[in-house]
Amino acid sequence: MAVVQKWREGMSSDNVKGLVLALSSSLFIGASFIVKKKGLKKAGASGIRAGVGGYSYLLEPLWWAGMITMVVGEIANFAAYAFAPAILVTPLGALSIIISAVLAHIILRERLHTFGILGCILCVVGSTTIVLHAPQERQIESVTEVWDLATEPGFLFYTALVLTAVFILIYQFVPQYGQTHIMVYIGVCSLVGSISVMSVKALGIALKLTFSGMNQLVYPQTWAFTLVVITCVLTQMNYLNKVMNY
Repeated sequence: MAVVQKWREGMSSDNVKGLVLALSSSLFIGASFIVKKKGLKKAGASGIRAGVGGYSYLLEPLWWAGMITMVVGEIANFAAYAFAPAILVTPLGALSIIISAVLAHIILRERLHTFGILGCILCVVGSTTIVLHAPQERQIESVTEVWDLATEPGFLFYTALVLTAVFILIYQFVPQYGQTHIMVYIGVCSLVGSISVMSVKALGIALKLTFSGMNQLVYPQTWAFTLVVITCVLTQMNYLNKVMNY
């Protein structure tokens, strides 16, 4: 209780807004996976499945309904990063897994096995633990500050490792094992996601500062982060569709 009380006292109004946005984002994104999967199944029944490189789902209205739902959720998630620390927002994204699992059991008739239930419990426990112990966010006055942090040797080394792993997965493992090992696609999405979190946070801060009167759109760093976000999102969408078509 002492931890909860301390957490409440440390929560600013911006953090509360970020928390609400992150929770609503998880709801929309979790539901979107189910709608998109139904659309993928329907499209796969009359065309080439996404899992084997097909794009017939682009003509399926149900898939687009799921896509719109996901976009709404991602917008809420994007806004959450502008108000709250990434360490507070990111773990709450795991709640979309719980929502997807429950809806998949109800709507898609997919049975949730023991390990699935255990995984959901671990997601809740892990997210709650991180959120309760989230540190105060450093005050950022300009997007250039984020750029300086992102170009530090430690983060550049991490980024290089991630990009190397992604390219190896895409060009070496996807052609050989993509159809039989779902973790190949999940690995690509997860690794790219670790880079997109930083970029989304930076872009969210840039827009928040711009709307408050400090224009950040004049900085090339803002557009560099925008390009990274777009690239990461398109990559994740492509391989996520392949995952859901298993």
